[in-house]
This record gives sequence, structure tokens and C-alpha cells, in this order.
Amino acid sequence: MKYNLIYPIHFMQQKIIILDFGSQTTQLIGRRVRELDTFCEILPYNKFPVGDESVIGVILSGSPYSVHDPEAFQVDLSQFVGKVPVLGICYGAQYISHSGGGKVEKADSREYGRAHLEEFDATNPLLKGFEPHSQVWMSHGDTITAIPADCKVIASTANVKYAAYASTTNPVWAVQFHPEVFHSLQGTQLLRNFVVDICGSRQEWSAASFVDTTIAELREQLGDDRVILGLSGGVDSSVLGVLLNKAIGKNLTCTFVDHGMLRKNEFQQVLNDYEGLGLNVIGVDASEKFFADLEGVTDPEQKRKIIGRDFVEVFNAEAKKITDAKWLAQGTIYPDRIESLNITGKVIKSHHNVGGLPEEMHLSLCEPLKWLFKDEVRRVGRQLEMPDRLIKRHPFPGPGLAVRILGDMTREKVQILQDADDIYIRHMQEYICEDGERLYDKIWQAGTVLLSTVRSVGVMGDERTYEHPVALRAVTSTDAMTADWAHLPYDFMAKVSNEIINKVKGVNRVCYDISSKPPATIEWE
Repeated sequence: MKYNLIYPIHFMQQKIIILDFGSQTTQLIGRRVRELDTFCEILPYNKFPVGDESVIGVILSGSPYSVHDPEAFQVDLSQFVGKVPVLGICYGAQYISHSGGGKVEKADSREYGRAHLEEFDATNPLLKGFEPHSQVWMSHGDTITAIPADCKVIASTANVKYAAYASTTNPVWAVQFHPEVFHSLQGTQLLRNFVVDICGSRQEWSAASFVDTTIAELREQLGDDRVILGLSGGVDSSVLGVLLNKAIGKNLTCTFVDHGMLRKNEFQQVLNDYEGLGLNVIGVDASEKFFADLEGVTDPEQKRKIIGRDFVEVFNAEAKKITDAKWLAQGTIYPDRIESLNITGKVIKSHHNVGGLPEEMHLSLCEPLKWLFKDEVRRVGRQLEMPDRLIKRHPFPGPGLAVRILGDMTREKVQILQDADDIYIRHMQEYICEDGERLYDKIWQAGTVLLSTVRSVGVMGDERTYEHPVALRAVTSTDAMTADWAHLPYDFMAKVSNEIINKVKGVNRVCYDISSKPPATIEWE
């Protein structure tokens, strides 16, 4: 049974709204929905887009709060219940029950980990295709002990009677487990049942549809206006450059700024790549300005804000040379926006293209990739037939090596880090694994960090050294919202460490970072 209760949508892009109540896995819900070729938006719990006729369903996320906490996030369910299908997950399930006259109480013991559905209603559309004793993942301190009068239980575990329930009067479903996580073995099936069968998704979200739709939207939005694009050399801005070039052609001017903290020889290499793509690129060496403004600055947030401010100033200076330029295009993607500001309004870290922008700008912003995750950007790049060397390039922070040097910035420190990082990345690109794939292509992101605030004792020849350590970082991920440290081959690590210590003056120790995200972030600053 499919529910399109507002009206059938045939002429606009369908979307699922995910209301975020602060769960660590909210973004994972979004990834799972996108994997079903369905567009979704993750919005704060209190920002439901009333009147948006493209919404075909709503998902309520989990939360760190209990429904009984005074500061617990609350939403007016009447905005969407009865209008589109609704799925509550964990806190979302408890909130729906609590709001509808059910009961939520503190569990005797926190229910966390694997559980199995001992009983379930196989005829319910949410659980279609489920196998007996299907494994699910629980993570909650409260539990539902009574459901609203118009609801019925549709699944139970040995310890949780109301593991899942459904309304008999409205298209509302709720589960106390987390279908979005890997450990819920049929979680993807449940989300498919909801998104495709219940909400009626046409599954039209794809790289090809994004390219066609976005080019059309850019032409309408920009018209004959001139646009300046701040290129960084990374996959996000590179894909955006090709996308804009297809949309507006000669009206696009690309600016690639060298702030002095790029990787070794990167400035000229990137300029050559962009010219090969047919982009109109202006290279600007602004390193003197950036180093002067960063002198003596050690706070990571301050570094990011200074770099963000300086980028805008440089772009504005370039815009004055193009008298009719009206837009600044940026390769902002979804994780940038999510990390910069969470639903409580607290900044996790500023991104130069999100949190570091001053209030007054001379150009309007154009950010057509802002709803995409990194792997989706890469699929768009392949759709645009871009070369693999650009599409497979590891993410690199906009502030560059500034956030990989702990402490203040100097040209000498940047040179040390550039040399060490060049050895690390070059060997990673050359190392072929047993399956024939490059080690570099197995890694989501790799980089070197200079611990310039730390010195360690070493011995070279017969002399004592007192120099800096560097930390190597390599993680595996699908979208950078979560990441695991990569288990690099020992022979590779030994070769890299030996060459860095022998060839990079100022470094006498190499460490490897084995922290995952969360709780750590991928970058150190």
C-alpha cells in the first residue's frame, strides 16, 4: 500500500524529510535513504517545511534525551501526521507514543546491543520480507511500556514488547531499534519498505538526474550573470567547476588561490589539470597575505576563520576585475554544513566555506552541491566523465596544511610538512595491494600532521636530535560522517617512516593515528 496523502507528485523531485533530534546516527539514516535512490533532507526537529508539496514522508530520528527531560526536543506532530507517512526511530518512536497517550518509562537496564525479533507481523507493510528472529540493534535507556489507543504492536523482542508498532488510523510506524545501522541486518529492507512501498518513492534520485536538474536550475538561477568559482583542487570544487561550465560556459571564471599551505607542487599541478578540463582559470598567489594574517595564531577555530575571511577578500578583489560578476560559487557539501552547526546551535568546527564567512559579502553565494555527500559528488563527477585522478583524489581541507600543523604557522613548518606528506602520499599511490588495487584507492582520506608544539629526542649518526614528530593519518569511510582508522600494511608503514626520518630535516619520529570518528575527527584541528 502506498500513501501519497497530499497529492500525487509528478512534476517535482520527491523527498523524504528526516527531522533530527540530535542522534549520532541521523546522517546515517540520510545515507540509507539516498542509497534507495531517493532524495532526502536532514532538518532540525523544529524546522519541518510546512506546505512543501514535494515531501512524501517523514522520519523522526533518535536523540540523546529522554522524552521526560525538561530540555527534550519537541515537535508538533500535527504538521505531518495524517498528511504523509511517518516513521519514528528510537526517540522518535517514544515521542510519538508519549504524545499520543502511551507510556514511556525508564528501562530496568539500558537496552543496548543486538536483539532479535521473536514475534512480528509479517503482513504489516513495514516488515515485508522480514525473516524469523531477524537481528536488530537497540540503543536506549527508556522503553515504551504502553502505546496509544489507536496503535497496535507489530514486533517484539525477548525484552522489548513494543519493539515496533503502527497506528490503525494514520500512516504512522515506529521502531525502538535502529534500522539505519549495520547491525540491524534487515534495516535496509525496513527502510526500503517505508520509503519505496509506503511513501511511494519513484527512486529517481541519481547522478544523472542530479546533473540534468542542476544544470537546468543553474541556468535559471544565474541567467547571464558572471560567476566566480573558488577552486581548491579537491573533488568538490572540481566537480562544481565542470558542472557550472556546462551550465553557463564563458560566464564562469575560476579562481585558484595559493594560500601557501597546499601540498607540495600542488598549485601548478592543479592549474594544469583545470586547464585540461577546459576551465577558464586564474591562479592567484596570495600566500604573503595569508601568512601575515596567520602569524602567531595557534587557535584552530581562529585559523579557520582567518583563512575563510581572507579567501573572501581575495575573491572580492578578483571580482572587481570582472565588473559584472555577481556570484561566488563554492563546493560546499552536506557534511561541511552538518559539522559546522548542529541542532543545538553549537559549532563543532568552522569550514572556510560555511562558518568562516563574514556577514557582508560583495557576491551572492551559489552552492549547488550543498545537499550531496562526498561519494555522491564522485558519482556526479563520473557522470560528467571527469578523469579518475580528480574524482578519486582524497579530500583535502580548505584551510590546507594550516589545520595539520599544531601551533602557529611559519613557512618553515609548512615546508617540513609538505615534504613529509609528499613521501607518505606518493608511496600510498605507488603501493599495490594483493588484490591489485592501489592502497591509495582503498583509503578515504590520508594526510600527515606536524606536531610542531612537541619535540622528541632522537639519535642520528652519533648526534642527539631534538626535533618534531609527525603523525600519519589514514581513514576509511563512505561519507566522512563516521570513519575508521585504516589498517595499513606494516611494510608500507616501515618504508614511509624510514624515508621521512632520513629525508625530511626537522623530523625524527613518525607516529600513526589509530583514532576513529567519532569520538575523534578526521583532521586534528
